[in-house]
Parts: sequence; structure tokens; C-alpha cells
Amino acid sequence: MQISVSPFLRNVLLLDALASGATAIILLGGAHMLSPLLGIPQSLLFWAGAALVPFVLMVLAVSRRQTVSRTMLVEIIAINALWVVASFGLLVSGVVSPNLLGIAFVSAQAIAVALFAELQYVGLRRQAA
Repeated sequence: MQISVSPFLRNVLLLDALASGATAIILLGGAHMLSPLLGIPQSLLFWAGAALVPFVLMVLAVSRRQTVSRTMLVEIIAINALWVVASFGLLVSGVVSPNLLGIAFVSAQAIAVALFAELQYVGLRRQAA
């Protein structure tokens, strides 16, 4: 089922792509500086940034379309939701031991991603109605 990409949904998708892209650049280029500040392994920061690149490209491509499949939007929302769960899961898993700044960093980006997922869901529901 194809739905129209409303201006609201387009803007939310663009903001998600911009924020995720900025995060990817920061993590890819600055993992070596962020690691000691956050208490998070450099490789984890780098590969988290690398994982964002295809997501950013996909969200950017979808935001430029006039219509998109409902399934594609649901997948974007699901990926965002999984990122949030993985972020908080990482904090409670004991796999890493971030310092207070690291906990704040991971939590803040997870909350931002949750907000994008919620706004995308709202946009999807508006278009489906």
C-alpha cells in the first residue's frame, strides 16, 4: 500500500536523516576522542557510526519521494525503535561501563531517536487515516 509523504512526515524524515547523519559523522570521525570522554570503547562508537550510514541514506531517499510504501515507513520506525532498545540495553547489560557522561550521551541520543520514531508513527497514522 502506497501512501503520500505529507510535508510533516517529510520534515520528520529529513530531521531524522540529518540528526543520524551528524551522529554518524561525529562517531566515525571522533570515536578516538569520544571514547575516553564517555568511557565507551572506541570500536563500538566507530561501528555504531558506520551502522548509521545506510540508514541515513535510506531515510533521506524516502524523504524525497512523493509516495512510499507503508511497509518502508514501518521499517524505518522499527529500526529507530530497535536502536532505542539496543541503546538502553547496552547501558544495563554490563557489556560496557560508560561513565556518567557516557550514560548521558547514550540516553540522550536514544531519547532523540525515540522522538523521531514517535513523530514518524504519528505521520504514518495521519496519512493512513
